[in-house]
Amino acid sequence: MTVEQRHQEILNELHQNGKVRVKDLAEKFNVTEDLIRKDLNVLENAGQLKRNYGGALPIKQNVQRMLASKKKILNMEAKNRIARKAFSLIKDGQLIYLDISTTNVVLARLIAESGLTVTVVTNMLEIMDILSHSNIEVVGIGGHLDYGREGFIGALAYENLKHYRFDLAFVGAIGIEAQENAVTILTAEEGLTKRLMLKNSAVKYLVCEEEKLRRQGNYQFACIEDFDGLITDRELRKEDQKVFDEHFVQVL
Repeated sequence: MTVEQRHQEILNELHQNGKVRVKDLAEKFNVTEDLIRKDLNVLENAGQLKRNYGGALPIKQNVQRMLASKKKILNMEAKNRIARKAFSLIKDGQLIYLDISTTNVVLARLIAESGLTVTVVTNMLEIMDILSHSNIEVVGIGGHLDYGREGFIGALAYENLKHYRFDLAFVGAIGIEAQENAVTILTAEEGLTKRLMLKNSAVKYLVCEEEKLRRQGNYQFACIEDFDGLITDRELRKEDQKVFDEHFVQVL
């Protein structure tokens, strides 16, 4: 095994388990612990991980703004799986909130094609457009247009939202820090809108890919226990699943 292959294997182990230990890696690769420490130093200097006592941890990504038009083409298989599961939870007659989320765009298409008798409230432009070409009753929330996120946020959106009481809400996030019990988004303005929507919804589901448990945004808008469930694309790591279980949040 080359040095490069060993480094890649170390990173794979880190991604799967959320941490690595020098002793375990030395045994796995049949090399000295000093050699593993050198490997970890090289990877840390390259920005691939963060050293800690006895091993290393992954570096949490501070997600920068990305245009929604670019984001929505990423991880489409995962988003389709999540959206299909979310759709299966919707019942006729419900008042549903879909917030700014590229996964919710996929969910909106399923709703538009379904023939369900529901009302959808949203602050995302593309969701409004999709539902406007269907028989679904749609209510668009106005406010300050965030061009990067293609949705309305701010004081006016907040004022419009506070009068609603939703049966069901599907909420997107930039990152979930399970061990810190934090759900994050990029801006405080969008976070405040999401927080109000959680307060005004009877049942709340967080919809996002499992990989977002290794990302973080700039503003915490909720704790894990603020949701009834997480809908994601694959099983969580054991330590993350334990956190959701402790807060009685169902993982679908």
